[in-house]
Amino acid sequence: MIPPAYEGLYRPHRYKVRKGGRGSAKSWNFAECAVLTGYRDAHRIMCVREYQNSISDSVHRLLCDQIERLNLGLWFDVTQTSIRCPYNGTEFLFKGMRQNAMEVKSTEGITRCWYEEAQKASQESLDILIPTIRAPDSELWFSYNPMEEDDPVDKIFVKNTPPDCDIEHVTFRDNPYFPEVLRKEMEHLKATDPVAYEHVWEGGYLRIGEAVIFVKRVSVEDFPEPPYGTRFYYGADWGFANDPTALIRFWIDKEVLYIDYEAFGHGVELDETAQLFDSVPEARKWPIKADCARPETISYVRRQGFNITAAEKWKGSVEDGIAHLKAYKKIVIHPRCVNMQREARLYSYKVDRVTKEILPIVVDANNHGWDAVRYGLDGVIQRRGGVHQWANLNK
Repeated sequence: MIPPAYEGLYRPHRYKVRKGGRGSAKSWNFAECAVLTGYRDAHRIMCVREYQNSISDSVHRLLCDQIERLNLGLWFDVTQTSIRCPYNGTEFLFKGMRQNAMEVKSTEGITRCWYEEAQKASQESLDILIPTIRAPDSELWFSYNPMEEDDPVDKIFVKNTPPDCDIEHVTFRDNPYFPEVLRKEMEHLKATDPVAYEHVWEGGYLRIGEAVIFVKRVSVEDFPEPPYGTRFYYGADWGFANDPTALIRFWIDKEVLYIDYEAFGHGVELDETAQLFDSVPEARKWPIKADCARPETISYVRRQGFNITAAEKWKGSVEDGIAHLKAYKKIVIHPRCVNMQREARLYSYKVDRVTKEILPIVVDANNHGWDAVRYGLDGVIQRRGGVHQWANLNK
């Protein structure tokens, strides 16, 4: 059975990219596809890594395991350094880009190229490799665990996705054979180090823990409903392009902020907004503060029966809002608010790539729920000087 996330590997595309976390079976599925591709038709398949000092560093062993698992041993000649299919002429080549770039560049007739651990690929290697693979109907395959947002492979396939590119973000959820021993490791890391969990298992970018804005403030706990008479806050952030529309409900008790309901929707049309908001209890009963950048949307939603108005913005309002939120003893997120949990692990300050210093710049990503919380606190958050509050923000 081919997992749905990997079905595209068996359809013709110039680029096939699978990126994600540990346990998602990326290498396993690419190896299976490579073996079946070479068995069915004549191909010259080059398997590359950025660094390969010996054949043991390559995917040779993994391909051999797949040949055995698929009962195709009679059709392939396997040695310690090569794999061939004599009956149709298929052959596998194994190269390290950093040591053999010019050799790769001069290799002719490659019809399939698989770049394993492509997060390590240099821009120079990619610039050499991609135009080298130019046989008719040739394909380039990339499997990797994301590292940093500026990685060359991410720039090419995530930020500027080329035509005819089948790309999927995969996790352990896409592996129907995810073993229990790994599940225990995953659950342990999720409970003890959510920032590392996001990178290792969810395939998020590698981040310095201290750069995560609320790393010392947020916990995920199953808490009961608040007592009668509790004052609820509601904040809304509007979706743009691929960003979600979000509505967050929360309350404050004894200097602890509790987030108990969320509604996130991608591609929500204007006439679908009311239905999304109604998924949050009592959303029509309480005042909602929303991003003032969309006054026409606020007006429309108000006509649908919601008590919604625009939140004030000012220069430095993001930094002032973060400083206010970090002043609470704790921010507790209910387990059902999975999007807020994810944003809590990812919302971060910019990190200098070279020095790894945390900079006084808030990354404008993974913040839709947090923006909604800030809007919900309109009138509570005070102007404190914006970026001049960096010393407080980093506490």
